[in-house]
Amino acid sequence: MRLAILMTNTDVSDFAQARPKDGEKFTTLVQEQRPDWECEVFSVKDGKFPKDIQIFDGVMITGSPASVHDTDPWVGQLFDLIREMDAKEVPVFGACFGHQAIALALGGKVGRNPEGWVHGFAMTDSVGELPFSERPAQVGLYASHIEQVVDVPEGAEIVASGPGCKVGGYLKGRHIFTTQYHPEMTDGFIADLVEFTADYVGEAVTEAARKSLANKADRDVFARQIVGFFEWATRQ
Repeated sequence: MRLAILMTNTDVSDFAQARPKDGEKFTTLVQEQRPDWECEVFSVKDGKFPKDIQIFDGVMITGSPASVHDTDPWVGQLFDLIREMDAKEVPVFGACFGHQAIALALGGKVGRNPEGWVHGFAMTDSVGELPFSERPAQVGLYASHIEQVVDVPEGAEIVASGPGCKVGGYLKGRHIFTTQYHPEMTDGFIADLVEFTADYVGEAVTEAARKSLANKADRDVFARQIVGFFEWATRQ
C-alpha cells in the first residue's frame, strides 16, 4: 500500500521543531501495523501538493492549529483536492483539521464547540458499525480542538461521538473515514503539548487536561481501524 500524507500542521514553534513532524507521526502510526506500507509526505500548508493523487492507494490529511475557515490559498487548494478525491473515490482518512476540512469542502458545516476546548484525553463512543473493523463500544483518544464538525456532508454517516462533540468521526461511502481526534499523538507528546499550550488555552482547561492524562489512548485499536479502512476501501 502506498499512501500520501497531506501535512497541514502550521506550527513552526521551537516546541514543534524539537519533535517529530506530523508526517513522521502518521507514518509511524501506520507502519506500526503495516511495516511494509510506504508513506510519502506532502507539506500542503507550504503549497506542496501531489501532482497526481491517483498514483496513491490512499491519502491521509493531518491535524493543524490552523482553522478550516482560514482564507490562505493552500486551504482552498486542499478543498479543491478533497472534492476531486471524493468525485474519483480516492480513499481518504482525515484527522482533526483533516476531518473538518473534508466535511467543509463537501458541503458540511464546521463551528466552534459551545462547551469550549476538548483537550487531553477523551473517551469516544462508537456509533453504529464499521464495515471494515471490529471495535469496542468506547475508544480512548487524545484531543486538542475547539472547532468541530456540526453537520456532516450529504451521504456521510456518523460513526463516533465524543465529549461535547456529536460528530466525532464519520464515514462516507467506501472512500472517506475521519476522526476529530489525534490517533498519531503519543502519550509523551500530548503531555508535553498540554504544558506548551497552557497559557493559550487557560488554567482551567490545562488542569482538566492534566488530570485526564491519567488515562492512556487506545493507539493500537484506532490504528487498526485506519489500516482496516484502507484495505477495505481498496478491495476489488
